[in-house]
Amino acid sequence: MPTRSVPIRALQRVPLFAGLTIQQFRMVARLFKKCKFAQGEVVINEGSGGAAFFVIESGEATVTVRGRKKSTLKKFDYFGEVSLIDGGPRLSTITAGTELVCYGINYWDFRPFVIANSVIGWKLLQGLAQMLRDAGEG
Repeated sequence: MPTRSVPIRALQRVPLFAGLTIQQFRMVARLFKKCKFAQGEVVINEGSGGAAFFVIESGEATVTVRGRKKSTLKKFDYFGEVSLIDGGPRLSTITAGTELVCYGINYWDFRPFVIANSVIGWKLLQGLAQMLRDAGEG
């Protein structure tokens, strides 16, 4: 059985979840499952449909866009938060640079949770709006 419950301190670093109370963070954290990827394994492919969000527990991942390295992700970094909401195409490829251990959640588990918890859903909308403002698009 997969290990569940991403550390709350990791979720607190994600702008999408800004504004949640500790109790709400606990509720969200329980939805995550631990995933492992071998060094060199592609976690997500640029352009593919996406419906999962990941928080790194250990290891490193490389972010590439159109074949060019953009950054390296490490412990408590995250990726896929917008795809968790819209399932849209991925904007980058994420490849495990070392053995990579993540906590992941998919759209199909997250969506019914948000529908059943409208206060959390509203806070997620506010977090998404803030992300857009910070990116200069709002």
